[in-house]
Amino acid sequence: MPFELQLKLKENPLYKKYLREHSIWYKKLIRNPESFKEFREAMRKDYGLRPSDKMNKAMDAFNLVSNLLSSMV
Repeated sequence: MPFELQLKLKENPLYKKYLREHSIWYKKLIRNPESFKEFREAMRKDYGLRPSDKMNKAMDAFNLVSNLLSSMV
């Protein structure tokens, strides 16, 4: 595995955590370091870090608050 990729993985605690939970990525990244973008997207998808996931969480929170307020009235 290239040294630059090792540094990226060590610097970000979420990358470390995801690698420990999904160890198949060790093999994939060692064999093909260019698959780091796929690794990052898979991690962001599983942890809900994509912009669309954040928007959905905000909309859910807004709907919850509006439902609570409407039930109080």
